[in-house]
Amino acid sequence: MSMKHENLRLRDQNITPTQEVLKEALDASHGAYDAFVNGLRDLEIENVWQYFPCFATKAWMGRGEYKWTTLRGTNKTKNIYWLSVWDGYFNVAVWFKEDNRGEILKADVGESTKELIRAGKMFGPKMRTFPVEFEIEDIAQLADVYTLLKHKIQLEAR
Repeated sequence: MSMKHENLRLRDQNITPTQEVLKEALDASHGAYDAFVNGLRDLEIENVWQYFPCFATKAWMGRGEYKWTTLRGTNKTKNIYWLSVWDGYFNVAVWFKEDNRGEILKADVGESTKELIRAGKMFGPKMRTFPVEFEIEDIAQLADVYTLLKHKIQLEAR
């Protein structure tokens, strides 16, 4: 990962991430961001912005909310991804349970994405989760992201 905290954008709590703010921060990759958000509609995922003052980085982050109703009529919401904005690109982190690593390695994704899955470092002795992180600069990277988002919904949100 090439991320550096000094390149993290959207750090001012008083500046909400509007289209104009995102366009300035993302520059040439803003088109990929728009395409990403538009593609979320097909997956019934909504990107919700929230400022997180508790982390060392203190920044606005997007989270992908997937909502569904159970057979018993209970409304449920699951965070499907976390999104952060950096100079010229955005990062999408999809967290999976360690028990599902083998299953998502079978997904129809490119070898570079499979390497991200293999390299995802497990966190926590109890929760046992790991992130698959994409640094997105152009639209070509989105197909694998959508594939993993679909897997996340199938594996953990139903």
